[in-house]
Amino acid sequence: MRIWNRGFAGLLFLRWEKLANIFSFGAASLAGLSGLLAALLHLTSGTGRPPAQIKLLPAVIPYIEFTARLDALGALFLLIVSLLGFALSTYSLGYAKGFFGRKNVGLLGSFFNALLLATTLTFVADNIWMFLIAWEIMALFAYCLVTFEHEKRETREAGVLYFIMAHIDAGCLIFGFLLLFQASHNYSFESLHAIGATMSPAKRDAAFLLFLIGFGIKAGIVPLHIWLPAAHPVAPSNVSALMSGVLIKTGIYGLTRVCFDFLGAPPLWWGVTVLTIGTVSAVLGVLYALMEHDLKRLLAYHSIENIGIILMGLGLP
Repeated sequence: MRIWNRGFAGLLFLRWEKLANIFSFGAASLAGLSGLLAALLHLTSGTGRPPAQIKLLPAVIPYIEFTARLDALGALFLLIVSLLGFALSTYSLGYAKGFFGRKNVGLLGSFFNALLLATTLTFVADNIWMFLIAWEIMALFAYCLVTFEHEKRETREAGVLYFIMAHIDAGCLIFGFLLLFQASHNYSFESLHAIGATMSPAKRDAAFLLFLIGFGIKAGIVPLHIWLPAAHPVAPSNVSALMSGVLIKTGIYGLTRVCFDFLGAPPLWWGVTVLTIGTVSAVLGVLYALMEHDLKRLLAYHSIENIGIILMGLGLP
């Protein structure tokens, strides 16, 4: 139950900021260790046995099941979010003291925990509905954290830009998954495995482009990166690190899952497109960083550069 309760730890002590700080970020640190252990156990156990499906909540709405499944790809990204989540939560125990007396540390801790939880659920989601719900919750709490110091005009403007871009990417993902559902007549990820082989080339290409835009916005690829340099500087430092280390990597996870698991063997132009976008993102990320004097905005552009390098690896034919 720790994974569900950790997001409420800070809310229990809203009026006692020291206790809220210890309980919220302490719970996040413990949850990070738990996730790290689970990911390592799965990755070191071999690939012989199929991943087990776990029902997180009873199905209260027809056709919508809250199920999770951990496979090798999900375990790799779970390892990343758990390791960084543990490190940043431990760091936040000291960092959050700077907000004592002027901001609600309990809310900060709760939003931080909720974002880590939603990101974790994104990596272990076993069906379309679960993935999209976790994706939207992740976007919501990322917005809450970006606008945590909302009394500043720059912060509010960055939050609005992020919110708009997050819903554009969600819209693209919904249409992309609808194309996959039309081909499979099932929303479970298991049924979507290599479903691209049964789709017409036009629909398969359309799905690829929709997912490339949707996941590309979250990853911060050029020219869809505009939200990242705006949101990165105004967010609290622990949140900025979480955005660069974890949040934008959800776009890489989604693109990898869709292209290599669902859509099957990609045509050459898919790889060339991803390789080109990755190269442009890497080069422009470095160039923009060289012109920056604001440290956090500089790090945002370096994050875009790193995403570009990852995409270059994914797109190599």
